[in-house]
Amino acid sequence: MKIILLGAPGAGKGTVAKLLTEADGSVQISTGDILRAAVKEGTELGKQAKGFMDRGDLVPDSLIMDIMGVRLKEKDCEKGFILDGFPRTIPQAEALKKLMENLNIRLDFVVNLEVPRDVILDRLTTRRTCSNADCQEIYNIKSNPPNADGTCKKCGSPTIQRDDETEEAILNRLEVYNQKTAPLIGFYEKEGLLKNFLSISSKDTVEAIKAALKG
Repeated sequence: MKIILLGAPGAGKGTVAKLLTEADGSVQISTGDILRAAVKEGTELGKQAKGFMDRGDLVPDSLIMDIMGVRLKEKDCEKGFILDGFPRTIPQAEALKKLMENLNIRLDFVVNLEVPRDVILDRLTTRRTCSNADCQEIYNIKSNPPNADGTCKKCGSPTIQRDDETEEAILNRLEVYNQKTAPLIGFYEKEGLLKNFLSISSKDTVEAIKAALKG
């Protein structure tokens, strides 16, 4: 499969992407992951990205697209890929369209995960993350709690509520999403690529996406 995953913070993009990769061997790609990998590998593009990141500046779209182009040409993308949370803006979507045309890559479709706001708030305010930078396992105190003492089941480190997962921060993130990323829904609708999926249960959503891929 070759798909893009869209959805507000807390829509379950990461979980859905992980389940889909397990289904057919496609790879999950996020801009954060490919930027960190390029920096770690010390590639020329990675060095450029590191300069921006060290200054606390946003990495320019042109550089992100160059790094994305390198990633999509890697062998593990031949089976398929899932772009998780990218693109985020219309200019990125337009640049990605050109990149894929140049690489002769055809998307199956674009998944838009639809989740009611109250569900998103409940998901994110109850989320806890392992504080160990090498682990960062995610829990939910209702549906998938950490150990009774609040420690991670995998590594034993304390779990924390991230600063961007308080109710006030989440409402702000949703507002930013509505302003900057939600317009992508219209963009991909015009391209004839958009498919909407109600995402209350990640497993049900994955089954619906797999069924849509089979046509």
